[in-house]
Amino acid sequence: MNTARNILEAIGSSLVLLLRSIGYLPSLPRQLGRVFDYAFHIGYLTFPIVAILSFFLGAVLALQTGYSMNFAGGQELIGRIVGLAVARELAPLITAFLLAGRVGSSITAEIASMTVYQEVDALRTMQTPPERILVMPRLIAILFMMPVLTIVAVLLGWFGGGVVAQHVEFIGLDPNVYWANLKSVTEFKDVMNGLIKAEVFGFFVVLIACNQGLITRGGPREIGFSVTRSVVTGMFLVLLLDYVLTRILM
Repeated sequence: MNTARNILEAIGSSLVLLLRSIGYLPSLPRQLGRVFDYAFHIGYLTFPIVAILSFFLGAVLALQTGYSMNFAGGQELIGRIVGLAVARELAPLITAFLLAGRVGSSITAEIASMTVYQEVDALRTMQTPPERILVMPRLIAILFMMPVLTIVAVLLGWFGGGVVAQHVEFIGLDPNVYWANLKSVTEFKDVMNGLIKAEVFGFFVVLIACNQGLITRGGPREIGFSVTRSVVTGMFLVLLLDYVLTRILM
């Protein structure tokens, strides 16, 4: 019960933080340096693990599909299943989860440390709103980086599925057949649906991470609790938004 209440409180306070941050959008041209720094930080932390896991995610999906289809003689459908599943669902979802675990936890730890050690209060004392320099640039940065990370996840997921479909002996699917079937059902709108999901997921993961850091109270011990709450709330919200967006985009 307490966990559900904490999640709802975090989501509510995050929406309030979002409204405050939007008010500082006119100062964005002066914050471009921070936007680029945050974008590099997000890409540096997330890109390697996204690339590796996406490849093996596509590989496992093709392996399981090939094993199931082996009894029905429908191995040529592997390309279709991998193409649609990775583009529409798995790539944005796995990217968002990795973002919450790697980037979201890092952002929460950094801002929570600044809050606990009164650096955020010092910013407010100098009439520098933390929403302007700590939150808004990160939200803009994730909007730039999330499509890049998701496209990488899609391409490597497809490639991983193709490698398994060709080289696993009980599948033995010709690469031309795999890619032809993948392209026959996977359209540009399917990739766009995945990118739309990824943008929304990434935006709210970073927003929750920033908010959780700013509302941290107590001593250094609370930083770890804030990081945990940030990751749990972010993943919960991603799954909730995934269902809602899937219903809207279908």
